[in-house]
Amino acid sequence: MPTVLESLNAALHRVMERDPRVYVLGEDILDPYGGAFKVTRGLSTRFPDRVLTTPISEAAIVGVATGMALRGLRPIVEIMFGDFITLTADQIINHAAKFRWMYNDQVRVPLVVRTPMGGRRGYGPTHSQSLEKLFLGIPGLNVIAPNTLQDPGALLEAALATDDPVLFIEHKLLYPRPLLTPGQGELTDFQVRASDAPFPTSHLTWALERPPHLTVATYGYNVEIVRAAAQTLLMEREVLAEIVVFSQLAPFDLSPLLEALRRTRRLLTVEEGTMSLGWGAEVVARATEALGGIRARRVAALDLPIANARPLEEQILPSEQTVVQAALALLES
Repeated sequence: MPTVLESLNAALHRVMERDPRVYVLGEDILDPYGGAFKVTRGLSTRFPDRVLTTPISEAAIVGVATGMALRGLRPIVEIMFGDFITLTADQIINHAAKFRWMYNDQVRVPLVVRTPMGGRRGYGPTHSQSLEKLFLGIPGLNVIAPNTLQDPGALLEAALATDDPVLFIEHKLLYPRPLLTPGQGELTDFQVRASDAPFPTSHLTWALERPPHLTVATYGYNVEIVRAAAQTLLMEREVLAEIVVFSQLAPFDLSPLLEALRRTRRLLTVEEGTMSLGWGAEVVARATEALGGIRARRVAALDLPIANARPLEEQILPSEQTVVQAALALLES
């Protein structure tokens, strides 16, 4: 099976080959380097006039790309590290996401901003954050986070086909991981189904004729941690956790999660962003408003900068152990 990196790279080659309106902009994306994480490798060799290396000015990159989108092109921007996405906030929030509304639906901004997020590589406090929560709830902006259950390249192509701006979050640790196939390999013991949407929600349940004890909602790389925790819960405590995996963080359809919660009435959210005011808090609030009477807990990073030292980084970020502990505490509450 292809890796997440290979899937994304192949998708970029496909869309550039079939659509001359697609341009790619970013820092250090030309061959032979091909970008910090090699997602753009080979593009500048094949499409030298449409792969544009830029100065180190994230605001300028997104500003220029927004103008290109307004003029009918379909630009894809790479922000080298997700930590730098804050430098683009004015262009994304106050311009790209608003123009369709400001100009009475007479313009479109088909802009995709790709960026790697997340820690666990020892990059320290300015290159390891998960800042996607800062962009959730912005009217007119879609936020997408690929995972190994859905083809990331297909998600990227769906993002490019969207006529509104998309922030496309790629966790660094996902790049070398192979895509998962239902019923095979790491999913042998799981039943997997996905919603029928451009950015699907996946639902994992154990292939056992027993009802689940709790529902776990998560996204991105966190799926890998949650699946490992689910296996530990089953093997060591005979606890069945079903997993609902979102690929679209904003705006998002809560109905697949509510369907699961009607059975379990217990919700655990798992994210790598900091705990306070995060994605999980919004999910818990909306689920409680919709159903009432559910019990919930959240797992997230501690409200601290990400450390360079591996032992400290592991203490700050969510882990299989913290997910297991939170699940057991939820069942005991």
